[in-house]
Amino acid sequence: MALSFLMLMRTREPLLPHTTPPHHKKAEPFALVILDPGHGGQDSGAMAGNVLEKDLTFDVAQRVDRLLGGQGISTLLTRTGDSYVSLSERAQLINRANNAIVVSIHFDDGPRPDVSGIETYFAAQQATGVATIASWLPFLQKIANNQPNVESQSLAQFIQQQLVAHTQAVNRGTKAEQFYVLANVRHPAVLVEAGFLTNKNEIGKLADANYREQLAVAISDGILKYRETIKASGDDLDGASP
Repeated sequence: MALSFLMLMRTREPLLPHTTPPHHKKAEPFALVILDPGHGGQDSGAMAGNVLEKDLTFDVAQRVDRLLGGQGISTLLTRTGDSYVSLSERAQLINRANNAIVVSIHFDDGPRPDVSGIETYFAAQQATGVATIASWLPFLQKIANNQPNVESQSLAQFIQQQLVAHTQAVNRGTKAEQFYVLANVRHPAVLVEAGFLTNKNEIGKLADANYREQLAVAISDGILKYRETIKASGDDLDGASP
């Protein structure tokens, strides 16, 4: 994730969820999946030649959107094109939704060209219905909430497991970090770093639409397995782990 992660895309007007009628009336663990493709507009994110992070994140997010829609799951994207949306605008859009989970999609740039792999982040603490912190503050946030963030951690574990299983990428694990778009939202939220644009092997893979589809299938499968496990465990999140 490039330093430009501090800047993230502007919407002209509120976006409406892409909805699909439910198959049954039984309550679901969540009603909406918010997909957050990193960067956009003047913020390209990480770059490797003509390969831009903002393009990869949007491509993968659209693929996940299609896959989840095919499973009858309602979705919402924080941007629907190559536009700039700020961190605070993203958080506000997310917090206006009810009964949602959030998956932010990014690609990384490493300190060395040999660094590779996939990792998934969650915030150790999140906002709980309070106003979001001003977006001009550092994007690593401290939230006055000491309760463990079990839901986000569990979601991160399910998605990370599926990403590694589908791609055979180096497993860099799940990590707690107070990224703004994770710490300042009131729903379970994770941020996926799905490869390094500083690694030639991973750039080659990411240039392949089939590999990007694998990433999308993995994220979608992780979300579905998270939902199924929570339903089976009766909302007991302590048991909702891969």
